Amino acid sequence: MRRSSTRASSVTPGRPLVVTAGEPAGIGPELCSALAGSPYADDVVIVGDKSLIKGGLRVIDTPFPAPVTCGKPDPANARTLLDGLNRAVTGCLRGEFSGLVTAPLAKRVIADAGIPFTGHTELLAELTDTELPVMMLVAGDLRVALASTHMPLSEVPRYITKKRLRDVLTILDHDLRATFKIPNPQIVVCGLNPHAGEGGHLGHEDVDVIAPVIEELRGKGLQLRGPLPADTAFTPAAGRKDAVLAMYHDQGLPVLKYAGFGHAVNITLGLPIIRTSVDHGTAFDIAGTGEADAGSLIAAVELAAKLARA
Repeated sequence: MRRSSTRASSVTPGRPLVVTAGEPAGIGPELCSALAGSPYADDVVIVGDKSLIKGGLRVIDTPFPAPVTCGKPDPANARTLLDGLNRAVTGCLRGEFSGLVTAPLAKRVIADAGIPFTGHTELLAELTDTELPVMMLVAGDLRVALASTHMPLSEVPRYITKKRLRDVLTILDHDLRATFKIPNPQIVVCGLNPHAGEGGHLGHEDVDVIAPVIEELRGKGLQLRGPLPADTAFTPAAGRKDAVLAMYHDQGLPVLKYAGFGHAVNITLGLPIIRTSVDHGTAFDIAGTGEADAGSLIAAVELAAKLARA
C-alpha cells in the first residue's frame, strides 16, 4: 500500500467522520486500512467488514454474506454495501458523525444485483431527501462542478433546463460562500456545444438556455462568466475562477483529473450533510496487490474534517 505524505491532524472534536469502505473486492478496504497510519486514525469510524480492515481503526462491522475475493466482485454483497451506506448517512443526519467520506463502489455490480443504482451522488440525495445534489471535484485551487452527472450524453441537452441550471448555479454559489468561506465566488460557466454554440450555429442551448440564466443570476448578484467554450474556460485567459461549472461529466472532469488525479476530492454540494469521496474507482485490477495509493482518500478525509470545523 502506497501512502501519500501525511498532513497536520485535523481533529473534529466530539464527533468523528464516518468512512464507508466501499466495494470489498476493490481497493476500498486497503485505502481505509491506510488511514491507520495517517494523522486521522483517531478521527474516523469505518463502516465495513471488520475482517477486511487492518490497523486497529474503529469499525462498525457490516460482514458480507458472500466470500470476498480481491478483483472478483459478487453482487450478493451489494445489499450489505448499501445498508452500510444508509447506516453512515443516518448517523450523519442525527449528529453522530460530523461528515461522510466514501470509498468507491462499482455501479455495475450493484445493478447486477437487480438494484437500480446510478451512483453515490444520486443515492445520497435520495437518502437525505435532497431535490438536487451538485457534484463537484476539487484539486488544490481548481474546483469543477457538474450541471449533470451520470447519464448518457444524448440525454444531457434535455436535462439542462433553465430551472435546473438556475438551481445548480444557486447551490454552487451558496456552498462556495457558506462551506468554502469564499465571500464573493467567481464562477465560470461552460457552454454545452463546441465554441459555446458559435452564436447558435452549433446548437441553440447556449443561446436559448445557458446565457439567459447567467444574465438573470448576475442581476441577483452572482459573479458569473459565460457561457465560455469548454476548451478555453480552464485557461488563464478566462480570468480568476473559484469554480468552473461544466455541463456534463466528461466535459469538466478530464481537466480536473489531469490536474490532480490521486489527490483530488469529490464533494457533493446541496446536501444537509458533509460528503466527500475519492476521485477514482474500485481498481479491481490492483486490488490486494499493495499498489493502491491512499492519497485521494486521505485528501477526502482532510477536506471533510476542514469543512466540518468550518
